[in-house]
Amino acid sequence: MGHAQTRGYYDDFSGWYERERGRGYHAMIDDLEMEIVAPLARGARALEVGCGTGLILERISRVADDAWGVDLSAGMLGKARARGLKVVQGSATHVPFSNASFDLVCSFKVLAHVPDIGRALSEAARVTRPGGHMVLEFYNPFSLRYLAKRLAGPGAISAERTEAEVYTRWDSPWTIHRILPPGVDLVDFRGVRIVTPAAVVHRVPGLSQLVRRAERACVTSPLRFLGGFLVAIIRRRP
Repeated sequence: MGHAQTRGYYDDFSGWYERERGRGYHAMIDDLEMEIVAPLARGARALEVGCGTGLILERISRVADDAWGVDLSAGMLGKARARGLKVVQGSATHVPFSNASFDLVCSFKVLAHVPDIGRALSEAARVTRPGGHMVLEFYNPFSLRYLAKRLAGPGAISAERTEAEVYTRWDSPWTIHRILPPGVDLVDFRGVRIVTPAAVVHRVPGLSQLVRRAERACVTSPLRFLGGFLVAIIRRRP
């Protein structure tokens, strides 16, 4: 899928993107991702690559000194601008900022949909200052989420499209080690969505709170390597 097709996919997705994001399973994922990125965003100049409608970027902007977002989709960016966020149009493989512009570069649910992953990772490193950090999320094949996706099949993203229309990659922890660009160090991993068998469990009162507590406890535990969303914390060498 080329940039024009991908842009059309996400422009279409922008209409449905926030339908479930404020509650249940999706709210939990956003909360856990924010808890990972917040300590590094505090007081920093931060960039979110693939900011979408700005749900995470808005929260980053509350703790960062300066926060920017970049996204391929004009539809997504329109909603982010409506939130008063600073965003520009661009792609993960062509980030429209100069070298060493940010203390922190983060990306969630985006890199898994980039065929040229090497270029995307090099771009993230390029715009990170020496000594700065990247918080980059990958999809993990060794996870309950992967199994659930295989069993359930592609989900709908609009009235006419499904997830099958966009490229998706799944990277194991050791694959991530191999694809990182020169000049960076992988500090650690965090795991998100480890024990949730299906998103529907977060609609069950009582069970939802129990699973949420278990997920939070697992983020930094040895079980983190089984996270459906595998978050790599990476440092650019000084």
